Amino acid sequence: MVNGRLATVAELWRYPVKSMQGEQLDAADVSESGLTGDRAYAVVDEATGKVGSAKHPRLWGTLLQCQARYVREPTPEAPLPPVSITLPGGDGTTSDDPEVDRRLSAVFGRPVRLTTVTPVGNAYLAVWPEMDGVIPDEFRKQIAIGGTEPDGTLSALSLAMASPSGTFFDVSALHIVTVATLRRLGELQPRSSFAVQRYRPNVVLDSSGEPFSENDWAGASLRFGDGGLTGSVLMPTMRCIMTTLAQRDLPRDSEVLRTVSLHNRIEIPGLGTWSCVGAYAAVAEPGHVQVGDEVTATPAAPD
Repeated sequence: MVNGRLATVAELWRYPVKSMQGEQLDAADVSESGLTGDRAYAVVDEATGKVGSAKHPRLWGTLLQCQARYVREPTPEAPLPPVSITLPGGDGTTSDDPEVDRRLSAVFGRPVRLTTVTPVGNAYLAVWPEMDGVIPDEFRKQIAIGGTEPDGTLSALSLAMASPSGTFFDVSALHIVTVATLRRLGELQPRSSFAVQRYRPNVVLDSSGEPFSENDWAGASLRFGDGGLTGSVLMPTMRCIMTTLAQRDLPRDSEVLRTVSLHNRIEIPGLGTWSCVGAYAAVAEPGHVQVGDEVTATPAAPD
């Protein structure tokens, strides 16, 4: 990475309900908690108190078959507007529907609730496929819990590792990926679809940079257009089983993750070697971002 123009914002995405399909935007306000309204809602299992995440496909894979959109654009200073949810099969509900929890419970076959309040522990369950190179072996052992899953190793994790407390992000408030990286993955495995939707970024950047350039961004500062938004890049984005799951017109496809494990394994300091696509970032300065914004980069200071 060099000082100066890095890329242009090609796409913006927001996901009103964690693990449900999101909505593509032309512009967004961004606070320390990410794009306004991003991952503001989650579905919680009433029996366990765990947050619903499609990273546990047997219990929560159906979340990816649901579409969530705000009924009107949220703004930073106002209460969140209701979310409209299209359920599998086409039926709909809204977050302010008195029957929303009953409707969602019928979809998942057990009592669940839709909430904007993080439960005690703010934890979720994730399954890691038995695939070489996806996750460090030692880390897999550390997070594994009892029980068997057809898709791999069952683990328990905490949300918001590098995000403001009380949020439903897995790690950080911003997730960025480049068009070049997704295009290169498609070249490496032409039989698979490496669609943006599989990776659930907030910002898709179009640049003249090399594929997997996100690997080298840690510590860099990114400024988005003239809206004041600045992000501080934390680390490459570790990829998981969720990228392989079926959603909309995308079939289930393990090769999506296996291709990454073969071609882009990155050492993350203190966490081991992971299969990565994209980069996590924190919001250093809140602001506004829109499609077409130029992104300028200031690289990390040398050690």
